Amino acid sequence: MYLKPEKYPALVLNADFRPLSYFPLSVWPWQEAVKAAYLERVNIIQFYDRQVSSPSLSMQLPSVIALKEYIRPAAYPAFTRFNLFLRDRFRCQYCGSTEDLTFDHVIPRRAGGRTTWENVVAACAPCNIRKGGRMPARAQMHPRRAPMRPTVHQLNDVGRSFPPNYLHDSWRDYLYWDTELEP
Repeated sequence: MYLKPEKYPALVLNADFRPLSYFPLSVWPWQEAVKAAYLERVNIIQFYDRQVSSPSLSMQLPSVIALKEYIRPAAYPAFTRFNLFLRDRFRCQYCGSTEDLTFDHVIPRRAGGRTTWENVVAACAPCNIRKGGRMPARAQMHPRRAPMRPTVHQLNDVGRSFPPNYLHDSWRDYLYWDTELEP
């Protein structure tokens, strides 16, 4: 079976041989990996059994690359909808549903609640509508876990419980997925 080069992403590791991120998994398209290797910015650790050629060069596509210079990860992730859902394991913090997620201000904005890690939780649309703009005690709806600002390390740990659909065999020695945790 012939696969196009686009089907050969490279796993990107930091200089310490850890993935830059687990969720989303740090991968580069083959073109970026080849360019970085050519510019000597990365070390190629593993290869695919696939080559690409130009008029003057032929090379195997890298499957695992490691940066030559260590990139210090940020201590705290950006507040985004995706990161919030990841922190809350893609579950409504009121009923546990994984369907139709939105986010809810625990202390409503109209009551002075801010859009921060410490005041926003994942909520399914029915729970969000049921709670409305009321305080948790008045709505008799309290989050299962108190909202908190996660570290990048904590988000990566949660991300490991959600392995991606595609994992090339050459990547497995560099990735550690916690498949026993319930997402």
